[in-house]
Amino acid sequence: MRQHIKNITIALSIACVMQSCGKNYLNRPPLASPTAGTYYQSDAEILNGTGPLYNASWMGYNGTSLQYIGDVMGGNSLCDNYNGRGAFLNFTVTSTDPSGALESAYQALWSVVANANVVAYNIKNAGPGASAAGKAEGLAECYLMRAAAYYYLVLDWGAVPIIYNNTIQLGDDSIRRNNVSDAWQFIINDLTWCKNNLPSTPIQPARVSKWTAEGMLARAYLVRSGYGQSGSRSQSDLDSAVYYAGDVCNNSGLTLLPYYYNLFTSKNFSGSNVPQEALFSLLWVPTGSWFVQNHMQANLAYSALITQTGDGWGGAFGASPSLLQYFIDNPADSIRRRATFFMPNDFYADINTNNGGWLVDTTLFNSATNSSTGDHIYVPVTSGTYYGDDHAYVKKYVIGSPADNGGLGSEQNENINTYMFRLADVYLIYADAILGNSASTSDSRALQFFNAVRARAGVAPKTSISYADLVQERKVEFAYEGHAWYDWKSWYYFDPTDATNYFNTQNRGQYNISYNNGQPFVTWLNDAESPMPLGPRNYTISPNNVDLPYPESELLVAPALSEAPVAFDFSKVSY
Repeated sequence: MRQHIKNITIALSIACVMQSCGKNYLNRPPLASPTAGTYYQSDAEILNGTGPLYNASWMGYNGTSLQYIGDVMGGNSLCDNYNGRGAFLNFTVTSTDPSGALESAYQALWSVVANANVVAYNIKNAGPGASAAGKAEGLAECYLMRAAAYYYLVLDWGAVPIIYNNTIQLGDDSIRRNNVSDAWQFIINDLTWCKNNLPSTPIQPARVSKWTAEGMLARAYLVRSGYGQSGSRSQSDLDSAVYYAGDVCNNSGLTLLPYYYNLFTSKNFSGSNVPQEALFSLLWVPTGSWFVQNHMQANLAYSALITQTGDGWGGAFGASPSLLQYFIDNPADSIRRRATFFMPNDFYADINTNNGGWLVDTTLFNSATNSSTGDHIYVPVTSGTYYGDDHAYVKKYVIGSPADNGGLGSEQNENINTYMFRLADVYLIYADAILGNSASTSDSRALQFFNAVRARAGVAPKTSISYADLVQERKVEFAYEGHAWYDWKSWYYFDPTDATNYFNTQNRGQYNISYNNGQPFVTWLNDAESPMPLGPRNYTISPNNVDLPYPESELLVAPALSEAPVAFDFSKVSY
């Protein structure tokens, strides 16, 4: 059963309950179907009931929507204009977005909110066999998921309705959008409750913990610190961000996975072998049904020869000029580069293992376009010299065939989870909050954790960091993880002039990587030479398009979304 939230009223009626999935629940949340009116009779049933909040509810956001909004809009990824997706590159997304990514993201995020609310309602009405501790932990999982969804909703759409109780609000035609400041307070309230009720050690591997909640709480305070400000950030919110991020960094005992590349290999997500760094991940079931499968690789892999499952449609995507230029200028950052995108002459022993690995300089593909369908056709290169319209294709989340991954996976179904929030994120949040409103900082705490991220990548430490350093580090560390747009929006909150200039002067054009006997050459294309004519290299973002439009289908059934936002009454919310 696929969940589609056609409007807020329908979203309020969606429910989610437990359904055991054999032994899988021992290692990850089980597959479940959304129904209504089932209450839990034990802690085990509560645990199973919250499982779909880690996968099924997010399915419509994972993959295409995360990629188009997070990385194409965020300036980390190229794309063409197939099905109108070029609008995410040039900031012209409309309410009738033909790519479907806008509506899919909107529906999925409200699905998370709706399902979290219904599962919370059922937990509150659990039978006597459920313990107080089990109920508190289950509720905390629900509220953390709700807060996570609202983080994306408010940064994407600005003022959004606050939906806190499906039973009370079901059928309420007076629901209006609430103020952006209220949405951030709602997120902070949820996460504050969560950090007080989640265990320090996840109840199952890869589930969220107290440290997840504190890290996300630090992020919420950091982002809110800039909202409504003018050139600076609220010191009280910065102090709160320092406090909570510092607690995670200094007291959690958690560490970064030593080798960056291994974050994006399936061997780190088998059984209980989950990186400590994965504070919050979407947990997919490689032996499950469509709605709990991870189809990320199908959208990103540039060749079906990589996946061996008939998919691999990502040839139009790749490193943006700004991301590629960083790695050209910083060749020492080779660990993250190899994990993020393919370049000519790269060799990957863990892909195409049955045939000795994947050598990129003999597997580059010359792209052409089917004039009738707009689909891309890829013809393998067999000669030693190649000049074509290729770019640095996406590697992150591209892990190869089922044979490369213990036999797990299938078409549009790869054996890897989706990172939503990593420990490295908390490290950079801590440094950012310590920097605060200063032009730069040499604070030992900020440098310790900022440089820990760089040390893992094999690049030299810095002795002083600025906000520009943090922007660049996040861009590189989290490329193709859906962060870039949201990081930019956080910047725009308090410094719209510099943030706007950053995007408006960013090269978003096309380029060629020519392959000549193992040596890559990059040719930056001017507007006339661009093989995919989306317009100029630079595109303009302004106050009129920093928020995404509501999907037209939602506006038709919920016209109140067009009305001015109102204050939210927090006295209505109980935990």
